[in-house]
Amino acid sequence: MNDQYAALAELAGSFIHEIKNHLSTLGLNLQLLAEDFQEPETPRERRALTRMQKVQGECQRLVEVANDFLRFAHIRNLDLRPTELGKVLEEMVDFFAPTAKAGKIEIKPFISADLPPVLLDRDMFKQALLNLMLNAEQAMTQGGELTILAIPESGESEARSAKRKAAGAPRSALRAGAVCLSLIDTGQGISPEVAAKIFQPFFTTKAGGSGLGLPTTKKIVEAHGGTIAVESEVGHGTKFTIRLPAHRSP
Repeated sequence: MNDQYAALAELAGSFIHEIKNHLSTLGLNLQLLAEDFQEPETPRERRALTRMQKVQGECQRLVEVANDFLRFAHIRNLDLRPTELGKVLEEMVDFFAPTAKAGKIEIKPFISADLPPVLLDRDMFKQALLNLMLNAEQAMTQGGELTILAIPESGESEARSAKRKAAGAPRSALRAGAVCLSLIDTGQGISPEVAAKIFQPFFTTKAGGSGLGLPTTKKIVEAHGGTIAVESEVGHGTKFTIRLPAHRSP
């Protein structure tokens, strides 16, 4: 099944590349044609220029959708390395800060100091986080708060964990089985019907959206051996929760 998927993804990628080549040719000719109408003198020429600009915009939109699809289709073999998730989150908070400020969004990071390392393709996982942060920003059109919470989860049974705690074992000595990462916004929230579909490719409720941002995020998380889930309530915000397996050195 994996070989079939890889072959299909490769075929789809080649097809999209071919479409992008034709779109580039079309876009270039539209640009040259529009230059002839940069100073329209009649109502007809003004209408022609407006229509050409709309078609140019649609061509660019198709290129963006094609790029989104290529990213979605080509998530297979990741360069996984032991990584401190806390540092990755700090970098993303710094990177996203100007966007958050412009949108009147306060970022509240709560990152546990004793997170175990996880295996990450750093750049790919940052893309997944960026998708979620942009999704939160778009949900908070009047501003709000974005809470980023990262804590370790014990891989032990509750009984065994309790015994180790009772014996005085320090927190860092408890066996961490996973890292739990939550992004919680105070946005408009989403209905149960929409929440059930948001990870489906090409499903979107946003004007101009490709419907591939969250499916790509899900695919990236699962390629890391993790899971992602969503909880939301209309009018009260949305919470995305990612769980990643902790990395244990041999």
